[in-house]
Amino acid sequence: MSFFRRKPKSSTAQSNASAAVVVAETGSVLTGEYTIDASHSRLGFSARHAMVTTVRGQFLDFDGAAHVDAENPAASTVALIIRAASVRTGTADRDGHLVSGDFFDIENHPEITFTSTDVWRDGTEWTITGDLTIKGVTKSVTIPFEENGSAQDPFGNTRVGFEGATTINRKDWDLTWNAALETGGVLVSEKIKLEFDVSAIKNA
Repeated sequence: MSFFRRKPKSSTAQSNASAAVVVAETGSVLTGEYTIDASHSRLGFSARHAMVTTVRGQFLDFDGAAHVDAENPAASTVALIIRAASVRTGTADRDGHLVSGDFFDIENHPEITFTSTDVWRDGTEWTITGDLTIKGVTKSVTIPFEENGSAQDPFGNTRVGFEGATTINRKDWDLTWNAALETGGVLVSEKIKLEFDVSAIKNA
């Protein structure tokens, strides 16, 4: 009899079910322990110079690890260690000034570190808050990231990609050196934009 027949699922219900399956599968693939691949990642920064142009730089020597929990993002963690002496801006004299006591003071503070304290996720958007330590000073920063997806490379590694950026005031970390310009203003901006292009490999 017709009233014993199962009612077919609506297209909306089927779409919602399919979306839930996709999210669950994506989450299960993404969840795990990761090591940042420094050779395919960039940790960069930019600052205004002489009030008229932007100088960009990056750090070449760093290590990082992450625990990603896609189902429970708050359980995710990130830790990063940067060797400050590896800073490169395209000019040797400027790099030498940056590692001196005026800025990073690498003789006394060779490493810059970041340790997450909170992780939040909304779809492919992640927000990571953590303690950033520069020159012995630790301050909390929040960095929004966009998840670029995951893929398996030709060597069988599962990779995930993230891009993020935030702006900090360098004076908060005791990076206060500057020089006044005759025309007004200063040589180096206080605001520094931090840029992260991260490729991470899932641990076997």
